[in-house]
This record gives sequence, C-alpha cells and structure tokens, in this order.
Amino acid sequence: MAERSRGARRRLLLLLLLLLAGSAASPAEEGGGRREAGGGEHGEDAARHHDSSYGTFASEFYDLRYLSEEGYPFPTAPPVDPFAKIRVDDCGKTKGCFRYGKPGCNAETCDYFLSYRRIGADVEFELSADTDGWVAVGFSSDKKMGGDDVMACVHDDNGRVRIQHFYNVGQWAKEIQRNPARDEEGVFENNRVTCRFKRPVYVPREETIVDLHLSWYYLFAWGPAIQGSITRHDIDSPPVSERVVSIYKYEDIFMPSAAYQTFSSPFCLLLIVALTFYLLMGTP
Repeated sequence: MAERSRGARRRLLLLLLLLLAGSAASPAEEGGGRREAGGGEHGEDAARHHDSSYGTFASEFYDLRYLSEEGYPFPTAPPVDPFAKIRVDDCGKTKGCFRYGKPGCNAETCDYFLSYRRIGADVEFELSADTDGWVAVGFSSDKKMGGDDVMACVHDDNGRVRIQHFYNVGQWAKEIQRNPARDEEGVFENNRVTCRFKRPVYVPREETIVDLHLSWYYLFAWGPAIQGSITRHDIDSPPVSERVVSIYKYEDIFMPSAAYQTFSSPFCLLLIVALTFYLLMGTP
C-alpha cells in the first residue's frame, strides 16, 4: 500500500515537471513549432515573400538614379510628370500671346514668349525665354520700370524652376514674400527657362499686387541668375507691350528683336528702294 502511494506521488511529480518545462518554452521556439506544424514549405514561402517584399521596397527607395556618388539619397524628390509643352496654335483664339525674337518663332524658339488666358477666377500665364537664369513679366501703369508688380520664374542651382514675386523699386527688383502664384510648374531644358502658373484675377488692394481685371502695360524681361538670385536683364531696353493689355482680349502679337528691327523700319525700307532704283537706272 505504501509502495503504491509512493509510485503515485512520483508520477504526479513527473507530470508537474513536464508541465513546468512546457510553460517555460520561449516564444521564439513556439513560433518555430507553429511554423513547422503549419507546413514547412508554406512557412518558408511566407518568409521568402516577406524578404522579397522588403527587398523590392528598399531597391525602389534607394534607386541608383537618386543616389549621390557617396551612396546617400539626394534630398530632392523623384521627377514628377513631364512639363506639358506650350501650345502656340491657340494664340489669338483661346489665349493671348506675345512673341519677341525672329519672325515666325514659337514658344521654344523665340527670345521671349508669354501667353495668358482666363480660367475661372484665375489667369494662367506661360513664360519662356532663351536663358539659363530667369524670365519674368511685369504689370505696369506706364512703360517704365519702377513701381511694378512682377512675376518671375527663376532657375536655381539645384535645377529647379521656382515662381517668385517681386516689386520694382526704381531699377531694383525687391522680392515680396506674399506670392499670389499657385499651380506652379517649371522646367529648364535646352538652355531655356519655361514655366506655367496661375494667379487670381482679383486680389485685396495692396501696393505690390495689382488687380488683373484692370489693363496694364506688360514689361518683358529675362536674364542670368546667380545661386538662384536674379541679376540684371540681358538687354538694356527690354521689350514692352505697345499698349495696355486686357486679359479679356486675346491677341497674338509679334515683336521683332533688335536684329530684325533694322530692316523693318520705314527709313531702311525707303533706303533699300532708293538704292535699288539707282542701280537699275545706272549713273548718267
């Protein structure tokens, strides 16, 4: 009887030890056991899928195109959608345009190009110029620089084109922090700065921002930039619209650059006719 009781106690003690040993198993061992119980091949496939997903994410995030020579990511974001080319077929129809340069030039070949069109409560502007620095349009009450609201597209050292707001104080352009531009786009390609942006037709009355529903002379200018800051324009006397411009009237206006103005002046044409007549008639 006593021997049977001792045997029972030994079995009970052994059972308690087994229970304690089972509860002391580590979570990692339990996870491994469940993975095997669920099927070795399925568990291995899941692990491989996880590793592959992480590898794909890492390879996309650290795309070699966005790594510097040292292997660190550039601080700039990947490229966005390409800049939509400016359509000149719409000039004089659904938008107004100004072209300055060689006769027959377009937005990609003119020395300077500007277009404008109304879109709801905004006016969309497109600017392009043959420069690696900046291109701008000024809204003036006269044809002179000074006291003008100016919108400029500036190419900086990082390759970006930013839309900035300036106010002409005499012959000096002062940057204004309040920028009415929105939906900004810009690109620097083929040694040209090109941009597109919108600004409201109506704005609260302020000296540095004009209401575009009124008519203004348009000042056209472009030039170099140093570390993203504009410098003096390329030509001494930048072109100006011949008359005030209304955003409610679309025209396609061409202005010949200096290289083509000489032969288009009435005096030069008269001189050419006179010389031609003299050569045909001969000397007495």
